[in-house]
Amino acid sequence: MYKDQGRVQGFLRANGEQIVNGDGEPLLLRGVGLGNWMLPEGYMWKFFKGADRPRRIEKLISDLIGETNAEQFWKRFHDDYITEADIRKMAEEGLNSVRLAINSRHIIEDDEPLRWKADRIGRIDRLIEWCRDYQLYVILDLHGAPGGQTGANIDDSEQDQPGLFQSEEMRERTIRLWRMLAERYKDEWIVGGYDLLNEPLPEWFNRYNEQVMPLYRDITKAIREVDASHMIIIEGVHWANDWSIFTEKFDDNTMLQFHKYWSAVDTASIQRFLDKRKEWNAPIYMGEGGENCWNWYVGAFGLFEDHNISWNFWPWKKLDNRNSPCSINRPDDWDLIIAYAQGEGPKPEPEKAQAILDQYLDNIRFDNCLYSPEVLRSAQRKLPLRIPAEYYGNQGAGIDHYAVSEVAEGSLFRQHDGLLIQFVHGESDKKPSFSSHGHVQQIEEEKLSVRLNEGEWVRYRVYSETDESYSIRVHALFQDANGSLTVRLNGQPLGEAAPNAGNLAFPQPGDGKIPAAFSPVPSNGSKTTEDEVASSRIDGSSLALDDSDGGDTTAPEAAADSPASWIVYEIAKSQLLHTGRHELHVEAAVGSVKLDWIEVVKC
Repeated sequence: MYKDQGRVQGFLRANGEQIVNGDGEPLLLRGVGLGNWMLPEGYMWKFFKGADRPRRIEKLISDLIGETNAEQFWKRFHDDYITEADIRKMAEEGLNSVRLAINSRHIIEDDEPLRWKADRIGRIDRLIEWCRDYQLYVILDLHGAPGGQTGANIDDSEQDQPGLFQSEEMRERTIRLWRMLAERYKDEWIVGGYDLLNEPLPEWFNRYNEQVMPLYRDITKAIREVDASHMIIIEGVHWANDWSIFTEKFDDNTMLQFHKYWSAVDTASIQRFLDKRKEWNAPIYMGEGGENCWNWYVGAFGLFEDHNISWNFWPWKKLDNRNSPCSINRPDDWDLIIAYAQGEGPKPEPEKAQAILDQYLDNIRFDNCLYSPEVLRSAQRKLPLRIPAEYYGNQGAGIDHYAVSEVAEGSLFRQHDGLLIQFVHGESDKKPSFSSHGHVQQIEEEKLSVRLNEGEWVRYRVYSETDESYSIRVHALFQDANGSLTVRLNGQPLGEAAPNAGNLAFPQPGDGKIPAAFSPVPSNGSKTTEDEVASSRIDGSSLALDDSDGGDTTAPEAAADSPASWIVYEIAKSQLLHTGRHELHVEAAVGSVKLDWIEVVKC
């Protein structure tokens, strides 16, 4: 990470716009979301219809293998999905927090009196012990409140209705549940805060919006009857992002939360949250963001860091993916389960279904997962790394960029920075989607470039975990035959690039210097896909890829003679970078140049 995050020590509390620890030191939360463990979500199993929420997944499992075997399935699932090994790895990655998604139905009995399911609440106790041992704060997130606060699959609602806001009984149960949680954990300083409701009320249920703040106030009052220490965390309506409901600050130890998915990552996109932070004099938290490509992670989480916003990556683990840190290997014949769950295939025989589900349970353990270190490396800007040009810093003109104009007419992104940002592959009237569902690589047609006119510059921040030598390269297209760009490292001149400078970087695939994603290797007689090449073993040793995005790295014909070609230029080779934060400053020295990316890769 390229900013200090503060020590994990003592109760967290709000202190003006900052979070501080028990010693009063500023702290920035960096963490991951523990989704799918205590509230299974269908898409994390590849169920997109039918079995889309906990109660329907439970029904599916019982239908396939019977009630008795289903009970054993869920016990093993809950024991093995998140273990000490997962928490240890999070700590090794430099994270300092987790956000635990909880389904109320998972931890309390359905009838009165309100009471714990002993084995379920015991797992939360055990998680808290692990997190204390490994120094990660635990945010308790009520992801599925009694009755459902959202009216969708994510809250386990029964009839796609926000029953919490339709039933006084459900409202009272929610308040009592939070009082019970606060009573149980009031002395646990490693519990970082209470996230009262996840994503209440999408816009189609906005008729209930006026109920949210009174409920937040009543929950907080109940918590404060038994717990004066823990931070209260509240989310806006409509996927946490409509903060118009925040009209009164009823507790000084409060943090406001928003979520960010599939959207532009610039200051303008979060300005309303920054404004509210200032208005309330309270810290803010990006409590969920992810489900995109690695390039987006570089931009999004860098944005949060630049604005001192605590963040949480969602989720830590799911089935058969490369855009979360942990990937559960798909069991043999899993498609049979998917087809039946979605009403598109016959019901597997019980013995067959049991065998498939047993393999799934074997695969969910951390040691049996595929681990993609590139995910959190991108989010934390740890080296080696490739940074898309458009994701220069967000701290403003004169700090992270300089442009001659105040506004760049025709720019597709960050228009008010004054730099022209357009698609790499020609001009287009469409807007970037900033969406890459299920892919680790940015869609080719979505790649952007930054045009730097003479004297204009951009700045990037990265972090090196060790003392190591790196090559530093840029992918650029010069608009002028005599143009040049310069790169500075931590304020000192590093090197320059020009159309005929002789520093073209075209190592041959397989020589150990160019990421293997540029040269797919045979797999079962065919070329691998980019996603296959990008995978990594659980021990973190990369099978390929140094955060490359699969872009062009081969020399176009007559590249050295043509200023109108995209070229990879090696700015520095075997450059020693010490452990810590570093800044890269890229400037158009002569003429104009389009910049696609800058990368720092191991020699």
